[in-house]
Amino acid sequence: MTAALIDGKSIAASIRERIAGDAAAFRQRSGVTPHLAAVLVGDDPASAVYVRNKQRGCEQTGMTGSLHRLSADVSQSQLLELIARLNADPDVHGILVQLPLPRHIDDARILDAVDPLKDVDGFHPTNVGLLSQGRPRFIPCTPHGCQVLLREAGIRTAGAHAVVIGRSDIVGKPMASLLLQKGAGGDATVTVCHSRTRDLAAIVREADIVIAAIGRPHFVTADMIRPGATVIDVGINRLGQVLVGDVEFAEVSKVAGAITPVPGGVGPMTIAMLLGNTLRAARLQTGETLETAG
Repeated sequence: MTAALIDGKSIAASIRERIAGDAAAFRQRSGVTPHLAAVLVGDDPASAVYVRNKQRGCEQTGMTGSLHRLSADVSQSQLLELIARLNADPDVHGILVQLPLPRHIDDARILDAVDPLKDVDGFHPTNVGLLSQGRPRFIPCTPHGCQVLLREAGIRTAGAHAVVIGRSDIVGKPMASLLLQKGAGGDATVTVCHSRTRDLAAIVREADIVIAAIGRPHFVTADMIRPGATVIDVGINRLGQVLVGDVEFAEVSKVAGAITPVPGGVGPMTIAMLLGNTLRAARLQTGETLETAG
């Protein structure tokens, strides 16, 4: 068996094209250009690449992307002051604080400070709560991208056993919540595994769908995958000069029924979902209802 490749790059390109059309229609009827403000603290090379890709995505879809760079030794109060200014700026519709932040800064304090209506990452407690209740305002971008990949690949989630490896607030927990939701892309039976899970490999082998988001290169091996299962690899790890996922792709692809590559799988989808959230934020802030903001 050779797994079908789930091409996130091409799927994301199609979604960005649709978002570009929607953004153009929104500008025409409102006179407003959606604006994503990214905040980058320090000089981490990977974070800089991620932010640059997000800005490029804004440009490609007819939106504004601005960058606020701060030194690694910026104080927490200074960072909070910047977020307060962005919250108060009517021309800014989405705020993205690139993680990780330096150790002397409390991530939760910063993320909680972002206006929930501008929280396009979906990390504010208000938006997390709305998602858990099945009425999301902004869905966290990476798990949403995974869900859309499953849908676009024709993978049935209803009634399936999905195993999420990883319990982070950014991916693991919201991914489980999305798969549990009623309706399209949900209705799965979900197991969340993590570093303290006993017999993790045995649990993963029971899965119809595996979401690998544990942040360890090549953690998921072929003997952990049930033949024909779908594998979504969220991991982005650098081994020397090479980017690899949390899944040992070469061997797992011989067992799985469908699989995402790294790079070119979940990564482009994350950016596409962020752009969609930015447009949604602009619509909401200009008075469009949640129903029409879609």
